[in-house]
Amino acid sequence: MKRTMMSLIGVAVALGAVTGVGAVAAPDGEGHDAPRGGSRLPVQRSALLCPAPTSSEVGETAYTAFAPKGAAAGADGKKGTAELLPAGTVRDAGDGADGKGKKKGKGKSGGKGAADPAAGQTVAPRDTKPVVPLQEAGKPVTTTTDSPDAPALVGAADGTLAPGWTVQQTTSVAAGSGRGLLGLSCTTPDTTFWFPGVSTATERQDYVHLTNPDATPAVVDLELHGKDGALDGSSGEDIQVPPHTTVPVLLSTLTGSPTTNAALHVVAREGRVGAAVQASDGTLGSDWLPPAADPAPGLVLPGIPKDATSVRLVALAPGESDADLKVQLATPTGLITPAGLETLHLKSGMTTAVDLKDLTKGEAGSLVLTPTDGEAKAPVTAALRVTRGKGAKQEMAFIPATRPVEKRATAADNGGKDATLSLVAPQKGKDAKVKVTASAGSGGGTPVTRTYTVKGGTGLDVRPPRPQGLKGTYALTVEPESGSGPVYAARMLARPQGGVPAFTVQPLPDDRGSVLVPTAGQDLSVLTD
Repeated sequence: MKRTMMSLIGVAVALGAVTGVGAVAAPDGEGHDAPRGGSRLPVQRSALLCPAPTSSEVGETAYTAFAPKGAAAGADGKKGTAELLPAGTVRDAGDGADGKGKKKGKGKSGGKGAADPAAGQTVAPRDTKPVVPLQEAGKPVTTTTDSPDAPALVGAADGTLAPGWTVQQTTSVAAGSGRGLLGLSCTTPDTTFWFPGVSTATERQDYVHLTNPDATPAVVDLELHGKDGALDGSSGEDIQVPPHTTVPVLLSTLTGSPTTNAALHVVAREGRVGAAVQASDGTLGSDWLPPAADPAPGLVLPGIPKDATSVRLVALAPGESDADLKVQLATPTGLITPAGLETLHLKSGMTTAVDLKDLTKGEAGSLVLTPTDGEAKAPVTAALRVTRGKGAKQEMAFIPATRPVEKRATAADNGGKDATLSLVAPQKGKDAKVKVTASAGSGGGTPVTRTYTVKGGTGLDVRPPRPQGLKGTYALTVEPESGSGPVYAARMLARPQGGVPAFTVQPLPDDRGSVLVPTAGQDLSVLTD
């Protein structure tokens, strides 16, 4: 192990680079969990990317931006700015990138489905005006569009609006193969993503949207895994993503082996991208599949609705070792083991799918996966496909594994009574005490705060608080109190469409709105290998 000494400035730069949020502001006080001699500082810049929402002629998309109150103005007195700008789109005539075609294209490397700017066409956005520019913390801003050509969005926040800046993209499609309610918390750029639960089967059309926020090109590799390992013939290497541009890739064009329960690994070899998968099923509707939390020995997948009629788990051990997991459902009364599924064995590099059917049986819950051997370190990744309704009135959504809420998490675009908040404290004996704040409404209203206690080893589903005198939509902020046990969270939006129980679930990972920065000369050997 290297024993590295770094200056405060060096640490700040390194942390900014790793988290993708730039520099840190001057401290406004030391955090209670800061290391001796260190400080918890708010991030000074953050970036978000929203994929192109839909190509449907009968779709409507709402964008809602929000930043929690709390950060002080910088030394220059500026309060900060936050806005998104339309991105360009690469349309390759061979890869069906407009959401309608199914042809297989060729990238520079010969890879199928690689949308290649040299072979295709980079279409600039028609409008370059900022979208949902945010002027103040604590009050959401919203806008809508019904354009089938609505572009992807890239943007950044700085100053007091950077910590916890959140943008929710919610699309309602009334009819067609892409019908349903599609929700996504716009993603932060990174260099690697896992998407368990994708499909290349004929009944599904899954597109991964790759968006480059930077002024330099990005080069991305896509790798698909199935039950026997890497899919035969899969080829998604050297996908070129031009600056400030999005590239949609139809996953079925990457392989000649249709696979229902697959996992996608996205790796940016040059630059960084935002990534999200839009999944459409002819029977079950459509929704976004957000990236799962980084692979870890244990996972929590929060927010399975009480009326779920079908739950399917897709899991993968991406490392060199197999993994054996204990499978439990966190309910309001405790952790229970699904019948016939006490343990789950995952082979290295191979997906495992389990049909959990109507797992919740009228009682909402969250799935908790832990190693059967407490000393096991093999990382795993997983996601759930959850279905509500029956027959022709079915709708699907996805719940990937998520990070715990360490300091704060936010969900925007909550309406009147359409939201359900799921909280889970997965460790027995470690209760979680959580403060939930409903912000002012986008059109007016007074914030309301409530505190919930979640007993260790249980889950809790609640109708979240609403602002007094609510006008418009509002944001929910979840904050564990000092001394709280680990807690995970998700928010479900339910907006029925003509008898279809349309819904979408957004995990609420920690917003990473602050970073711990050691003092100059502090020994960082625990942070570097």
